[in-house]
Amino acid sequence: MIAVAGLVIGVMVGILTRPVVPTGVEPYLPIAVVAALDAVFGGVRALLDGIFDDRVFVVSFLSNVTVAALIVFLGDELGVGAQLSTGVVVVIGIRIFSNAAAIRRHVFGA
Repeated sequence: MIAVAGLVIGVMVGILTRPVVPTGVEPYLPIAVVAALDAVFGGVRALLDGIFDDRVFVVSFLSNVTVAALIVFLGDELGVGAQLSTGVVVVIGIRIFSNAAAIRRHVFGA
């Protein structure tokens, strides 16, 4: 319940303050969001499997976002940022859909 309240408060603060993303961070934000979603779906799957650990979730969340951002940064430095960004989104997208399928199987039994 605390997480839901924090989410609602965070969304309200974001709507009211309308934060501006610095231009230097803009290329990394979408990748970070996708990586964070991967960690969230993995956490929900672990919860349904009965193996959820909050420390593992936090480390997974932070490391997914950091590694994804570093890969995109490396791609930008090498001049192939768009290609590496696409690769990161595809790989993480596959993981998200895999976790979503496992969640669906747990919830609906199919």
